Amino acid sequence: MESRIKLFGHPLHQMLIVFPLGVLVMAVLFDAIGLATGNPAWHQSAFYMIGGGVVSGLLAAIPGLVDWFAIPSGTRAKAIGMFHGLGNVALIALFAISWLMRRGQLSPAQPDWMALTLEIIAFGLGCVTAWLGGELVARLGVGVDRGANLDAPSSLSHLPADTVMVATSGPSAPSDGGR
Repeated sequence: MESRIKLFGHPLHQMLIVFPLGVLVMAVLFDAIGLATGNPAWHQSAFYMIGGGVVSGLLAAIPGLVDWFAIPSGTRAKAIGMFHGLGNVALIALFAISWLMRRGQLSPAQPDWMALTLEIIAFGLGCVTAWLGGELVARLGVGVDRGANLDAPSSLSHLPADTVMVATSGPSAPSDGGR
């Protein structure tokens, strides 16, 4: 099932999810480093990363939702997509609550244990939803062009993925099997 929203021939949702995923994982790591070192600068950085992760996560959700509506009803992909999407909404909400709790403190560089706990729960949920996203693409073919294959033409060519390409360069294989 091809993605409904593309940029330069590639699914926009799959391009955008790297931002919240990377930034939110780094926020958790930076808070862990802050706890280990006692240096509040790590927590301060994590605070800003969470804000960026929440915003970019909401942006990534838009093309994901559009693609989910295009998945045929009654399929395993539709059900997994629902759990993937709802789980990601929940993890964004948990990170947002953690961010708001930190914002309300004297310094976002000193998160309390409840804010950190919500962040860790969201991180764990993110591991599950990332796996579900991988299942959607790698196993169920959601967001994959019809006819995708190892020799498909470039997305920038505007040719369908199942277009047969003729090799124009490189070594040619011997026609007699190398004998």
